[in-house]
Amino acid sequence: MIILFVVIPAKNEALTIGAVVAGVRQSVPCTVIVVDDGSADNTAKEATEAGALVLPMVQSVGAWLATQAGLRYAAKLGAEQVITMDADGQHRAEDLPTLLEQGQNNKADVIIGACVARGSLSRRIAWGLFKRLTGVSIADLTSGFRLYNKNALMVLTSRQASLLEFQDMGVLLMLRSAGLTMQEVSVRMCHRTNGISRIFSSWGKVTYYMMITLFLCLVKAMPERSTRYIRRLKQGS
Repeated sequence: MIILFVVIPAKNEALTIGAVVAGVRQSVPCTVIVVDDGSADNTAKEATEAGALVLPMVQSVGAWLATQAGLRYAAKLGAEQVITMDADGQHRAEDLPTLLEQGQNNKADVIIGACVARGSLSRRIAWGLFKRLTGVSIADLTSGFRLYNKNALMVLTSRQASLLEFQDMGVLLMLRSAGLTMQEVSVRMCHRTNGISRIFSSWGKVTYYMMITLFLCLVKAMPERSTRYIRRLKQGS
């Protein structure tokens, strides 16, 4: 049997984390790691009582670095596959077998649970821009509901991955640069019932996210376009 871990970064999610952990443990045989990202409430207590291993951060480091800490801990404990998901209940535990089945059938390094319908018009415009700049063909760029195999786990636990700010475009571009394969499978997502998004909670945070992600896309796209241009010149000579 494959050793499966589910990593859940959580910050002030005491109202939902217990049910999320319980749902995961009922859906698939796995070890659940909750990374408590400097919560000011009872997130760690609720997660522990629901049966999760809790990895407490000394201070809040953000969703991606909290996720990476969980990935590293899972790798240290011998994980062969890791699924990441949110603590707010938007990702449904009953879709976990779907990701696992898709990974087994397609042998992809990464399976992404996609729900394009949840994206607002502005988010879809941003997705379209990022995809055009980078050539990434993933439809749901911001989904954190993902299955990683050992190859992907090795890439995402590296020091280089620690330089990333968010888990969407930066992670996808890094995985692609490493030559890993990614596929999507359609899932349903629930509406958030508690708290606010870490990225889309204010215009200031949205602006910061857009600037960082756009810069990353441009930096990544320029050398790849230069390589293609040089290749065409060589072919024409």
